[in-house]
Amino acid sequence: MRRKVDFLVIGSGIAGLSYALKVAEHGKVLIISKTKILETATWYAQGGIAAVMYNPDTYNKHIQDTLVAGSFLNDEKIVTMTITQSTERIEELIRWGAHFDKESSGRYALAREGGHSEYRVLHHRDRTGSEIQRALTEKVFQHPNIEVLENHFTVDIITQHHLGKIVRRTHTDTQCYGAYVLDPETGIIDTILAKTTMIATGGAGNIYQTTTNPTIATGDGIAMVYRAKGIVDNMEFVQFHPTSLYNHKEKPSFLITEALRGAGAILKDQKGNEFMHKYDSRGSLAPRDIVARAIDNEMKLSGSEYVYLDARHIPEREILDHFPNIHAKCLSIGINVMKEMIPVVPAAHYICGGIKTDADGRTSINHLYASGEVASTGLHGANRLASNSLLEALVFSHRASEHAVKQIQEIEFMESIPDWNAEGTVLNEEMILITQSRKELQAIMSNYVGIVRSDLRLLRAAQRLEILYRETEALYDKSVLSVELCELRNMINVAHLIIKFASQRKESIGLHYSIDYPSKD
Repeated sequence: MRRKVDFLVIGSGIAGLSYALKVAEHGKVLIISKTKILETATWYAQGGIAAVMYNPDTYNKHIQDTLVAGSFLNDEKIVTMTITQSTERIEELIRWGAHFDKESSGRYALAREGGHSEYRVLHHRDRTGSEIQRALTEKVFQHPNIEVLENHFTVDIITQHHLGKIVRRTHTDTQCYGAYVLDPETGIIDTILAKTTMIATGGAGNIYQTTTNPTIATGDGIAMVYRAKGIVDNMEFVQFHPTSLYNHKEKPSFLITEALRGAGAILKDQKGNEFMHKYDSRGSLAPRDIVARAIDNEMKLSGSEYVYLDARHIPEREILDHFPNIHAKCLSIGINVMKEMIPVVPAAHYICGGIKTDADGRTSINHLYASGEVASTGLHGANRLASNSLLEALVFSHRASEHAVKQIQEIEFMESIPDWNAEGTVLNEEMILITQSRKELQAIMSNYVGIVRSDLRLLRAAQRLEILYRETEALYDKSVLSVELCELRNMINVAHLIIKFASQRKESIGLHYSIDYPSKD
């Protein structure tokens, strides 16, 4: 089936939905959601969204905190632009119906997280992301110009390559004409022609064995754009959240928000001793990369599989009011956080690199935008400051929408795009070929390309990944497409990029730490 839309949006988190709501006044919008519209990384975001709201906080303080967290590899102009637009975007989100916790005075109750010098994180208890997702989803379903296709998988974006033309990464005239989208229920791959396309597919945490990301986070957007010869950047900077709940039976790992440490929870070793001050004067409120490495080192020194987060001294009322979800989750596995310490372990959480964009969310491919975790905007540098990600998505989706709306009248549909050709493919009846390769990939990345790396580990990872790549491409070429096969292919693409960028960086900085280059930034 062939369809035409003015604005194609791939992804249904805060980046995709906020963009869709803004462009919908100017044309027909189609949102492609890989599963249900609510199943996004946004939904799982606990901590909150950072923005300057009250004195004594200032834009300059937030800018400086962001630069320090990113080891000054950030684009300072982008940081300044994003932070100075933060208050306006938050106010708009509130007008759309998102609710944030308030004090009795009516002021918003702001939290402080690791790396922040002031209280500036707006939150809705410990379920901020789900509240934002709820508000945006309700608005989207009410809009007559927006259609949502749930449980559909985007296979590839369409460029001149599909017209038989050569496309190179150095070309500046590559165009995006839409996307090929798979309906897993029917097996049919539709051709969606679009004047503009927004990639908002989120991250890639599932290339690791342990992640806080939902199972849909398999790097699809980054892989699609890279295959289309788009430019990606900063792929070596993968953030591991220091504190996911240690529960090896559960995937994704349950996140213990950084806000709990902001409220006073302390990291302790197996003997109950505080250890973070050995690594950083900020203790348990140090930036995430420092805390994750410290926990990793403590686990290696002791041989244990986890450390503890001690919240027993936090008042019971504060736990119940601000962290009810964490309290309930821990109780469900037999841990009373008011009387017992919480076992925690680092987990892959956020990729700071991705599809390279400019200040308006434009990628190196014309008429193609990217926003959210899938994008590398220059905001995060070598490490993302806590709670800056939801803000980044709002700012760049807003700016992308303004640019796209101005361009839309000048863009024509490319009518000559061929439909998807599945000739010669057969149904793959051995799912083990996919599931085992996925496990091997996750083991390679976790063991060799995790929190701490080395040149030898990266070399081994590259060599082993090359075998998986050749096997998967051969399977892809001859098989009727499935979501599982496409995801595996995308995950291998993204893993390759992380290894490639990490191998090229001969220093330890931010989230990339190598024992061969131990000097700290």
